[in-house]
Amino acid sequence: MCRNIRPLFNFDPPVTGEEVRAASLQFVRKISGFAKPSKGNEAAFALAVEEIAGVAERLLHSLETSAPPKNREAEAAKARARSRQRFSARD
Repeated sequence: MCRNIRPLFNFDPPVTGEEVRAASLQFVRKISGFAKPSKGNEAAFALAVEEIAGVAERLLHSLETSAPPKNREAEAAKARARSRQRFSARD
């Protein structure tokens, strides 16, 4: 899985459309192999991003959980700590 795609479900505050679109863009980049498509592929690339974002938003709005929402700042701090540990282990 692409490291830049983060879980978006069950957060407080809830996910924004911009975050869903950013994750969709990363997904399309990953599966297409293009960081930036050629002019000939731009329309197909943009359409794929928008369609995936729509599907992702519908999925996120339809999911249910009894777990309390996760705090964004706390989860980001945990991710930074894991990253520091992972990259400091390489030294």
